[in-house]
Amino acid sequence: MRAPFVSFRYGARLLALKALTTILLVSVAHAQPVVVAALGDSLTAGYGLPQDEGFVPVLESWLEERGAEVDLRNAGVSGDTTAGGLSRVDWTLTDDVDALIVELGGNDMLRGVDPGTSRGNLDGILAAAESKGLPVLLVGLTASGNFGPDYKAAFDAMYPKLAEQYGAQLYPDFFAALTALEDQAAARREHMQGDGIHPSASGVRLIVEDIGPHVLELVERAE
Repeated sequence: MRAPFVSFRYGARLLALKALTTILLVSVAHAQPVVVAALGDSLTAGYGLPQDEGFVPVLESWLEERGAEVDLRNAGVSGDTTAGGLSRVDWTLTDDVDALIVELGGNDMLRGVDPGTSRGNLDGILAAAESKGLPVLLVGLTASGNFGPDYKAAFDAMYPKLAEQYGAQLYPDFFAALTALEDQAAARREHMQGDGIHPSASGVRLIVEDIGPHVLELVERAE
């Protein structure tokens, strides 16, 4: 008389296994996207471009085309400095944010802000992300020589030093994809807006192609 009992027990286990499999499949199907906040200035905000051709929407599309489930939030404010970013970081990092991109410092450089001050502000932003356990991609810039070699050296060095200090990913220069082009005069005409400061739509696409893999790594770290 043991056979029916064994069969019943096996059948119950099989039903339980099927139920668990269904639950897991439903959970995967309804998995939430990774929320990434992009805290930055006009380069992040997409200054001078149609909304769908700015840095954030183009990058989000690039990530999704490669299978990433991501919600990339545009926390870029044109004209913002590192001080402005620091003042906004707490309400940018809402409880549902999983990772942070930081792109700030260009306006500090244009205004000749002491790199020590800029570094202190960026330090505060990275500390806020660290306190929430969020992975960070720090996007740097290369200073012009307008304020002398000492200023340039201090400004350029703050990004790698902070990335090392906080264990953040580093993308050293937002414009790396454009400065790598052989014909710089042609690149400026084709891939920069008339102000010579902001990328055109084609420039954004080149920048996204280059920085995209780094952001994809950030998304994977946040999952």
